[in-house]
Amino acid sequence: MELELNPEEQAFCEEVRSFIKENLPEDIALRVRRNEKLGKDDYMRWQQMLGQRGWHVCTWPKEVGGPGWSVVQRYLFEVISAEMNCPIIQPFGPRMAGPVIFTFGTEEQKERFLPGIRDSSIWWCQGYSEPQSGSDLATLSTSAAVAGEDYLVNGQKIWTSYAHYADWMFCLVRTAKEDKPQKGISFLLIDMKSPGITVSPIIGMDGNHSFNTVFFDNVKVPKKNLIGEEGKGWTYAKFLLEHERVDNAAIGVTKQALQHVRDIAAVECVDGTPLIDDPLFHARLTQVEAQLMSLEMTALRVLSDVATGASPGSASSLLKIRGTEVAQQISLLGMEASGQYALAYQQGRASLPEYQFMAGPEYAVTATSNYLWKRCMSIYGGSNEIQRNIIAKRMLSL
Repeated sequence: MELELNPEEQAFCEEVRSFIKENLPEDIALRVRRNEKLGKDDYMRWQQMLGQRGWHVCTWPKEVGGPGWSVVQRYLFEVISAEMNCPIIQPFGPRMAGPVIFTFGTEEQKERFLPGIRDSSIWWCQGYSEPQSGSDLATLSTSAAVAGEDYLVNGQKIWTSYAHYADWMFCLVRTAKEDKPQKGISFLLIDMKSPGITVSPIIGMDGNHSFNTVFFDNVKVPKKNLIGEEGKGWTYAKFLLEHERVDNAAIGVTKQALQHVRDIAAVECVDGTPLIDDPLFHARLTQVEAQLMSLEMTALRVLSDVATGASPGSASSLLKIRGTEVAQQISLLGMEASGQYALAYQQGRASLPEYQFMAGPEYAVTATSNYLWKRCMSIYGGSNEIQRNIIAKRMLSL
């Protein structure tokens, strides 16, 4: 879908492209183009450059230190960043913790935590899921008992993305047992260097370390780190999750992934004919493209509503379902288009000098690991099955 841009928006695009061209490190852009997993330093280097420009918190309004971009500007920035092989902005600080803090936090909390999010000097992680409380998050059992001026936190979180990188965690804990489980949940900010925290890695089937289990053993957390009111954490969690699910649409990254598959299909041949000309493959590719265009228009409508102060509500569940499913379909097409070359396990091979020992073309090196990684997309942020239940209940009154 092409937007008709006014002169101001065209100038904005030129500004973004110029900034990325002048500042994005070549080694990072190369790894993004090859679809390799990035390390903390890669993300932080780029995000801190964005922070110096005021763009790391590109979704924030001006009154809390953001650029105050319009919906169209945010969309254009995301699409251009993906086209030019920028790393995605890790959402835990700018799109999750930050909005909760500046919406529900005290002035002291805003002064303390927002600057480190704006300049990307602090890495945040999300402490939500537990071994017995994933999509059914209201049943969580990690406890926070009052001990003087502190809480003592005990329990376990799981599937905690990049906890091994994190300086701080925003965490849901149980501060009371109520008839309705949602009422006893509170929202705490926890320093990951606190004594009693143990981070244990979970290696994914793609061979990468993104997820972790986090254990809490009598971890002291000052009461001043409580966001809002005790027992109101479920309200703040829903606010965060609705916005997270909108972000899961990931239009710019997904459009770039689709173009990558098109490029592969243009050079891979079947019986001497480019795969892109195969009727069955082309039909599947076109179907996914149509779904992506529909997703893009829906995402823009939802973002437009959010810009006026409305909550994304249940529409965020629609975006989460379709966004993750489209991304998974594209990753499958990419693996299939790579053919026999996708069979070899080549984790990390693309980083070797001059592509030594790589089996097949560059684009095939990460095809399978990317496909395997994308399997988790329909689970994180609230599984797609749960999102369908939300739509059925809240939108269709079933």
